[in-house]
Amino acid sequence: MTILVIGGGGREHAIIQKLREDPRAETIYALPGNGGIAADAVCEPISAMDIPAIVAFARSHAIDFSVVAPDDPLALGAVDALEAEGIPCFGPRQNAAQIESSKVFAKNLMKKYGIPTARYETFSELDSALAYVEQQGAPIVVKADGLALGKGVTVAATVEEAKAALRDMMEGGKFGQAGARAVVEECLTGPEVSVLAFTDGETVVPMVSSMDHKRAHDGDAGPNTGGMGTIAPNPFYTPEIAERCMEEIFLPTIRAMKAEGRPFQGCLYFGLMLTPDGPKVIEYNCRFGDPETQVVLPLLESSLLEVMLAVREGRLARTEVKFSRKSACCVVLASDGYPLHYAKGFPIALPETGAGEHIYIAGAAQKDGRLVTSGGRVLGAVAVADTLPAAIEKAYALADRIHFDNAFCRRDIGARALKAMEGHA
Repeated sequence: MTILVIGGGGREHAIIQKLREDPRAETIYALPGNGGIAADAVCEPISAMDIPAIVAFARSHAIDFSVVAPDDPLALGAVDALEAEGIPCFGPRQNAAQIESSKVFAKNLMKKYGIPTARYETFSELDSALAYVEQQGAPIVVKADGLALGKGVTVAATVEEAKAALRDMMEGGKFGQAGARAVVEECLTGPEVSVLAFTDGETVVPMVSSMDHKRAHDGDAGPNTGGMGTIAPNPFYTPEIAERCMEEIFLPTIRAMKAEGRPFQGCLYFGLMLTPDGPKVIEYNCRFGDPETQVVLPLLESSLLEVMLAVREGRLARTEVKFSRKSACCVVLASDGYPLHYAKGFPIALPETGAGEHIYIAGAAQKDGRLVTSGGRVLGAVAVADTLPAAIEKAYALADRIHFDNAFCRRDIGARALKAMEGHA
């Protein structure tokens, strides 16, 4: 099969490496890919946002199957456009991708179908949003309605901080059209859990749970990022909680989308908060999370290609999806200054990887035959081991064998999880 993967980050690199394990995957193209992905796929410099160019490429290269990985092309209707040309896709259609592309849509869906989430109100006028914040007090959460590269959420400790976020968003145009409407919601407390799930619109198969680390620096200090590391499985996510999530959140969400005439096929990401009142949805994503994918897919023992085909063909219930009982850890190596200002162009020295080790490249380019840094999050050092402590130790040992100038990483990925396992969290 000739396969096309849309996107160019660490998540896409993990997807491509997993797809390559299936002998049916003969040629894999990545649009646009990156300098590191080029070792595992044929990269073409076509933007993931350029839907007409993607469709033309897929047609001219006789693509048998396509995977649309990032949120923006899904929200723009990439799957609809490719399917219209007879190219089968893994990923939701545009009207289903709205579960991520509009926070207002997602919150209203949860309210209508009784899916547990934070109390909220939506606003398209700044004055009424400011008045609501004044009335509710802090801490409080402010979210941009649309896609904002994972940076459209402010957890405000004070009323003034919440008001400033609303002004930046709705008056200052910080997120463009994505911030024209806002969601203001109660601040939930409890451990966070990410659960990615395969679904064909009827059946839901959750993947291994994971825990992301969003802040730039140790101890959850510094600005929010796209994710500085992950571990899987998440020790807070017990079998009992998993059962509740399936009955109260996962299946009701899939049924709600079907009832709304927006059947969801692809990977649905559930961002959950395990509150004292039970699990609640913080957010939905309409695709694989990044960097959650980098720890979840190395634990998948089944063929990813076969599972994706089963999702597309509506036969997920009859397809085995098996995960290892091992643990995985991803440590993101980033450019100093990320997520704000950082220098680029530093050569990257990569070591040989051993059993259970993976290096997924996110922000790197080829220059004069060398791999150099080209982004904020440069790569993920990933390790799989029998236990979580061993996976964390192994991932850091791998990260320490990788070199580029200006590199930094958090040194406490998985620390909270380990504490939870000791019973102290």
